Amino acid sequence: MTDTTAYDWRPFLLSWSGEWADSLPDGETRGEDDETARRERWLGFPPASEERIAAMEERLGRRMPPSYRDFLKVSDGWRHAGGFVWLLAGTEHAHWHNNESGLADMFEEYLDEDAGPEERREADIWRRGLQLDVESDITHVLMDPEDVDEDGEWAVYTWASWRAAPPERHANFSEFMRDMHREFHSLRAHRGDGEPVFANDTTQKLDALVEEARLEALRGGWERAGKALDEAKEYGRPRAAGLGDQIRRLLGQTYMVYFDGLVTDPQYAPELLPPLVAEHAAHSYRDDSTLTFHLRGADDDLVSLAYATLDQVRNGTYRYTAAGPFGEAVERARELARWGDTDRAWRTLRNALPLWEPLGPDHLAPLGWVADPVLGPLLTPERGRELLSTPRGGQAGKAPSPAAGLDPGDLAWLAEPDPGNNRTSYRFVLVEGVEPEELPGRLVDGDGTVLNEPKTFWEARHRSLHNRREFSSYDDRALMAVGRAGTGWSFAFDGDPAPFHRQRFVSPAAAASEGTRAVVVWSGLRTWHGEPFFHLSVAQDGAEQYAFTYADGEIHKSGDIPRALDQSRFFSDLEDGVEAERSLLEAVTGEFGACLPRHAIVNGRLHTFTTRSWTRPPKDGETYAVIRMHRTAAHPADGEQTGDNGPESR
Repeated sequence: MTDTTAYDWRPFLLSWSGEWADSLPDGETRGEDDETARRERWLGFPPASEERIAAMEERLGRRMPPSYRDFLKVSDGWRHAGGFVWLLAGTEHAHWHNNESGLADMFEEYLDEDAGPEERREADIWRRGLQLDVESDITHVLMDPEDVDEDGEWAVYTWASWRAAPPERHANFSEFMRDMHREFHSLRAHRGDGEPVFANDTTQKLDALVEEARLEALRGGWERAGKALDEAKEYGRPRAAGLGDQIRRLLGQTYMVYFDGLVTDPQYAPELLPPLVAEHAAHSYRDDSTLTFHLRGADDDLVSLAYATLDQVRNGTYRYTAAGPFGEAVERARELARWGDTDRAWRTLRNALPLWEPLGPDHLAPLGWVADPVLGPLLTPERGRELLSTPRGGQAGKAPSPAAGLDPGDLAWLAEPDPGNNRTSYRFVLVEGVEPEELPGRLVDGDGTVLNEPKTFWEARHRSLHNRREFSSYDDRALMAVGRAGTGWSFAFDGDPAPFHRQRFVSPAAAASEGTRAVVVWSGLRTWHGEPFFHLSVAQDGAEQYAFTYADGEIHKSGDIPRALDQSRFFSDLEDGVEAERSLLEAVTGEFGACLPRHAIVNGRLHTFTTRSWTRPPKDGETYAVIRMHRTAAHPADGEQTGDNGPESR
């Protein structure tokens, strides 16, 4: 807490010494030096004279950095620097390390051929560094005479093999001592039974800082609050980590976010357990028993709740709920999001945020929704900042400017390469004047087809393939996500279609258009498989009105095509497939006023279903293959056949 940048060492060191002395349990056996330090409330030594410091510098051949020199003038060495350095060197014991530990050789062994000068310089610290640790728990403290700032300060490096981490750099000696003071506090903050309460001026100031940060966060000042909580967390103050983790999680950070001190409290568990277990579920390599490590101190009921929530998150059935008007907004937002309108869903949540009711004083924002399979994908770092900037929980403040929407409101975004360049071919159906849940009745043979629960496209694809037992070379039943495509339209979208075969392709537009209009687009102008192609068909009241297909460098068309969609405008000179694709999609948007929700399709979870085949049945004389797979309860004996387990050719 004390600012020592001006090297005003004595008040800082006196305060630290008093805190250390007061933290010692009564009756504990201590060495003579520690007992003297406790009695005198001083962890240091007599100050070093200028002559003594000069003699040390002559011995070492270097002038010492300013903060270390000023420290020596107050105390010629130090006891208990943090928790693992028991004696820190003064003028007598500071010496060049000269690789006496052999660590330079060990670190150099880890360098590969591509290691740069900076990495090699870091490894060489063990040869050139000034050693300050005298007695420690295998913890090395070296000042680097070649890592010098504009003030002449040397960086300090600390390393302990048992930490399994690279050397830690401290900007200078005063920063190192502040870090050791923080380490001392963090170790003392969690006391065992029978030990004295660790309370002093520093802890009281930090606890007041935490409380002010809590209120500041609720007022929307999350950046100031986060910095204050981070400082208090470094000192091990209760509440600081749990409060700060709520801010970090809404910013999209998940590493080392455990809501310490709050997640095991039954008052806050309903909001904090879901994001904790969702992050655990996202890393399937983790043994589920490790989840209990972050639930230390929780009762059996809370642990059972954690594992029940984990099961719900994994099978996609977890459903976030909240009390009051905000809870009502959550339900409206979920209904919007599950049909793809993620921008309106977000605005619904954001507008209701001032009405949100915290579960207790240490609840900074709604968090359970990030684990909801439908609502969770609404979160982006920008939206997290917007949420955190919104006053809530009964606190007043200035509302932030709304974040920009994520959906462009057109179809042309499909022509933009995705990060992995995987969306090179896609197809979709637009139907006017019907709800998304009605689409299976128009695109599936027979009655009774229901939509699957919302999933990402890849989750739905994996589940579909897992449950599928028959594959054929002629059948093309599409797994399609559904939702609303702007005002008055619904869509079915397939982002990973089978290869396009013009001779066998059958547009579903006519069947989908009973009593209305339907549009079918299948684009492969950037496909990796075969020649580029593009298909558009429009139908009304069960009959196709017009269509064209570009494939194999030729255009096949039918009906009276509107001028805005005249194929000659797009394929007269197909040198740039991306530009032609974009122009086509812009023309379709302009003609029908429909759009596709980018964020929901790319990042969200939508309902899915499997359509009838997009290809006609094979004609006489056409060959095809069918593969059927059968599961058996046990492996057959050698040479024994079990059913029909191979491909059929017809």
